[in-house]
Amino acid sequence: MTLQKTITSRAWGELFILSLIWGGSFLAFSLALRELGVFTTVAFRIAGGAVVLWIYIWIRKLPIPKSPKVWGAFLMMGLLNNVVPFSLIAWAQLRIPSGLASILNASTAIIGVLIAAILFSDERLTIRKTVGISLGFFGVSTSIGMSALSDFNLASLSQLAILGSSLSYALAGAWAKSAMKDLPPQVSAAGMTTCASLLIIPLALFFDGFPTFSYGPATWAAIIYSAIFATAFAYLLYYRILDMAGSGNLMLVTLTVAPVAILLGALVLGESLRAQDYLGFILLAAGLLVLDGRLLALLRNK
Repeated sequence: MTLQKTITSRAWGELFILSLIWGGSFLAFSLALRELGVFTTVAFRIAGGAVVLWIYIWIRKLPIPKSPKVWGAFLMMGLLNNVVPFSLIAWAQLRIPSGLASILNASTAIIGVLIAAILFSDERLTIRKTVGISLGFFGVSTSIGMSALSDFNLASLSQLAILGSSLSYALAGAWAKSAMKDLPPQVSAAGMTTCASLLIIPLALFFDGFPTFSYGPATWAAIIYSAIFATAFAYLLYYRILDMAGSGNLMLVTLTVAPVAILLGALVLGESLRAQDYLGFILLAAGLLVLDGRLLALLRNK
């Protein structure tokens, strides 16, 4: 009989910390974008995170892969999991509140299940998954609103950009499952962010110019937070929780990131969201709980 992963009190605590970190990343992007271009903001985050991850690998003396095939996989992973989604989220946050961006970003788990069902024979759709996905997409549609389609503008496009970032994250998860097996996750994270840095830095220099580094304290705080905490430390914590609690339990982080981002956006940036945004998040959260399955199982047992 296969032992099932359970979520301990320690894992819950670390899951909460990860939620705080990733929830704060939306605020950090909003603050950094006041002085930096989109690609420069993303470049600081990815490249800074890569440096910290390589220091960790050097301290732990983890083996570094030399195969061109492995580094090719890192390159694709860096594109799908860092460059594309980070850039889309940063660009979108120029026009929509960070709280709304975090709500729409929670659709990553919903889209990920759908992509996995299409690509992998061992992850086919069940009735429960179909219900969860339907609730999730209904929640996303509620947050975006029909007016975004009938009265299409840059804000509407920004909301669609967040959904594009979720699709990219989902494709990255599928790519990792098929092409990045049997590698230490810390090494995978470092290789991925290194290759992503090689892609994003030229874009930042071309579109935003050479950084001046003469930024205000809030911008530097946002840069440091994004690189060290929201990227390097978050990846290390992510894989630690994955090992302790399993991927199903780890999916719960998508339920708690958005409330943190909404609260920080309101307290620090003075953002306010519409009632339909909160309703959309409730529907999206319900979809994620259905996908997780444990709440339904508990109700059924009772």
